[in-house]
Amino acid sequence: MGIGNIGLPGILLIAIVVLVLFGRGKISGLMGEVGKGITSFKKGIKDGESELADQAEEIEGTATDAEQPKDKV
Repeated sequence: MGIGNIGLPGILLIAIVVLVLFGRGKISGLMGEVGKGITSFKKGIKDGESELADQAEEIEGTATDAEQPKDKV
């Protein structure tokens, strides 16, 4: 019997033991913190992607400006 053979009854037993040890209040608070962390992580990824897109647009804009012929005065 190894760790891979836990099954549903084993998971339920572990959940009950954790609930008894920590109490409902601490577990709900912990889950709230986990949810906030996940939300913050997703927001950080979204902000990073938008920042990269802005930088790519800026680079493309400077590349097209350099390629265009300059007007002679």
